[in-house]
This record gives sequence, C-alpha cells and structure tokens, in this order.
Amino acid sequence: MTDELLPEARKSYRYQWYVVVVCMVAYVFSFVDRQILSLMIEPIKRDLNLTDTQFSLLNGLAFSLLYSFMGLPIALLADKRSRPLIISIGIAFWSMATALSGLSKGFAHMFLARIGVGVGEAALSPAAYSMFSDMFPKNKLGRAYGIYSLGSFIGGAAAFIIGGYVINLLKSVDAVALPLVGEVRAWQLTFLIVGLPGLLLALLVFLTVRDPGRRGLKHNSDGGVQKVALRNVFAFLWSHRRTFAMHYLGFSLYALVLLGMMAWTPAFYIRAFGLTSTEAGYLLGVVVLAANGSGVLFGGWLVDLLAKRGHSDAAMRAGVIGAVGMTVPVIAFTQVGNLWASLVLLAVAMFFASFPMPASTAAMQVLSPNQMRAQVSAVFLLISNLIGLALGTTLVALVTDRVFGDERMVGSSLSLVYGLASVVTVLLLWRGCGHFRRSLARERLHAEQREAVPAS
Repeated sequence: MTDELLPEARKSYRYQWYVVVVCMVAYVFSFVDRQILSLMIEPIKRDLNLTDTQFSLLNGLAFSLLYSFMGLPIALLADKRSRPLIISIGIAFWSMATALSGLSKGFAHMFLARIGVGVGEAALSPAAYSMFSDMFPKNKLGRAYGIYSLGSFIGGAAAFIIGGYVINLLKSVDAVALPLVGEVRAWQLTFLIVGLPGLLLALLVFLTVRDPGRRGLKHNSDGGVQKVALRNVFAFLWSHRRTFAMHYLGFSLYALVLLGMMAWTPAFYIRAFGLTSTEAGYLLGVVVLAANGSGVLFGGWLVDLLAKRGHSDAAMRAGVIGAVGMTVPVIAFTQVGNLWASLVLLAVAMFFASFPMPASTAAMQVLSPNQMRAQVSAVFLLISNLIGLALGTTLVALVTDRVFGDERMVGSSLSLVYGLASVVTVLLLWRGCGHFRRSLARERLHAEQREAVPAS
C-alpha cells in the first residue's frame, strides 16, 4: 500500500519532509545571496561612492522591485504548471545574478544585478508554499512552514559568517585578477563565491523533486477543474477584504522590522561599537542562527499548538504574541551602551520577530482555495516586500541622512522606525484575529454547501 493510500496517522511523510528540506536549503541560498550585501556596506560604499540612502536602494528597492511584482505572474504559473521546474529555474537565475553583482563597476550596474536576484527569488516561496499545502494535512503545515522558513535565518547567519570569513581572508588583498573577468575587489569576489554554487542546487531540485497532486480543487458541473484567473483571486481577496487588509498590512509591517534589522544591524554595530566587518559578521551570524532559527521553529510549533487547542485563528494569534514580544527589545537594543547587553536584547527581538514567517503563510494557505494559494501568497509577498524591503530599509536611511544628518545615529533611526512599526503591527494583527475567524467560518460553510449540491 502506497503512502498516499495509508490512513493519516500511519503515513510516513519521509519524501514530503525531504522536499521541505530541499526547499529550505534553496531558501538558505537565497538569503545568503540577498543578505551578503549588508555586511559589505563600507567597502561597497567606498568603491562605488555611495550614500546610505543609495546603499539602501540597492539593499531594498532594487531587490524588492521585481521580486514583488514578478511574484504574481510566477505564482499564476505555479498554480497551473510544474512547481519544481519553476523553482529550479528561479534558483539558477538568482545565482547568476548574484555572481554578476560581483562584476559591478557602479551604482547602475549593481542596481540591475540586484533586480535580477529579486526576479529569480520570486519563484521560490509561492511555489514552495503551494506544494507544501498539497503534501501535508493542516495540523502539520505550521511545522512544514517553520522548517522551510528556518532557511531564511540559516541563510542570513551564513551570509554574516561566510561574509565575515571571506572578508577576513581577503583583508590584505586589495584586488584579485580573474581569468576572463579581470581585476576585482575582495567584496566583488565574495559575490562570485556565494553565487555560483546555487547552479548545482537548481539541478538537484530539477532531478529529485516531483510535483505533488493538487488537493481540494474546485470543479465545474461537468467534472472539469475550474480555471482561476487573476481577477478571481482579487475577487476572493475582496470578499474577505477586512481579513486580508489586517493580515497583509500587519505581517508586512512585521516584515519591515525583521528585514530592516537584518539589513541595518551590521552598520549599527560597526559604527556604534567600532567592530570590524568580520567581528560584526561572526557575532550577528550567531545571533541570527540561534535566536531567529529557534524563533521560527517555535513560531511554527505555536501555530500547530494553538490549532490543536481549537483556536481557528491560530496563525494570526501566534503573530500577535510574537509582535508583543518584540516591541520593547527592538526599541532598546540600540539604546544601551554595552555591546553584550545590546546583543542579548537584539537576540530577544530577533526571536519574536521570526514568528510571522510560518504564521502568515499558514493563515493564507488555510483560508485560500487550492487553485489560488500561490497567487494569494504572491499578492502578500508583493505588499510585504515593498513595505518590508523597499520602504523599511530606506526609511531608516532617510531618517539617518535627513533627520539626524549623522551616519553614527543609525541606531536611533532603527529604534524610532521599527519601534513605531512594532506597535502598529500588534494593533493590526489583534484586529485581524476576529476577521480571520469569520472568514474561515464563511469559507467552510461555502465548502459544505458545494459538497451538498450533488446529493440533493
């Protein structure tokens, strides 16, 4: 008897967890390629003659611009075509774009390369989320999304640690001559080193991951599967507009805090405590790996625990708990004068800041019909990344450059922007819990009515 025919309690899920782990590794690679830039802020600013605001555009807007908007057409494909193929093409594309970042000679070149990284990475999460919802029952989705989301923090930690190691290794090297490429700086070589191995991972996904059968599809009266256009997705979102407004805006501001801290904490510790890039990379790598890694797993476990206890709004409720927990430490970690006290507060903030990754995803997948799950996720990622990456990183830079006029005041900018965002996040997600419960009840009633029609 195959696993597909076994009762739920006896099913092994070995292959399904393998797919989750492979996708998690892809997420690791994506965050290394995305995050490595923030550690090399000072040499890149120096060699390309950039301000904090220009650097924030590379770190935020350039990446998020097409990462956000390409998510929708790619998600439309993911709801209809082979999801592993889409993922493998995306991995190959962003890996090449990361390597090309290492060949940048100016702001415009780097901006275009970062756009390419965003386009490739847009293929991963909507397709992966959609596959997981077809491979696991609802009481395992929180853990599946939690393990997958862990890849972002392993990747963030690896970017800091590997970046710090490479920078230290090449600290006495001003430039390196490469065949066919010519002379490159140490930071440019770092991009080449972290980008090219992704091509092997793309091949692994293509060869070993198969597209799971789609569950819960809606059918026409003739038995055929209903086709879902983008207008149907927006109609569904509009029918639950209060729920998705609270979800999308609340978790987007949550992302603003998390992604902003990932982007700006290296600069803060380098400027405020006089750390080298290598020292900052090692310390922040440990914090991200321990605090964010445990936080995202705990967040996924908390979603499943609350669901087992009968809370239909479990995912939203977990988000509220995390947002409350991060508010005070996210304000305080930049305002203490002791390095170790600051790092402890940062670790607490990062632990709670990682809750929304499994929580926001589980909420969308539980509520959305199968044919539009990837597209609903892509709309969220569009809003979340425009707010979290483009707006969040740039707001801190603008406050630093225009309000304080001193790059050493980046810590105060972090406290001001992310402290306010944390408070608003709590309010939005708390309001969203009630809306989510009502939306879920409505969708369940509609499903029961559809199932009752043939029998009448």
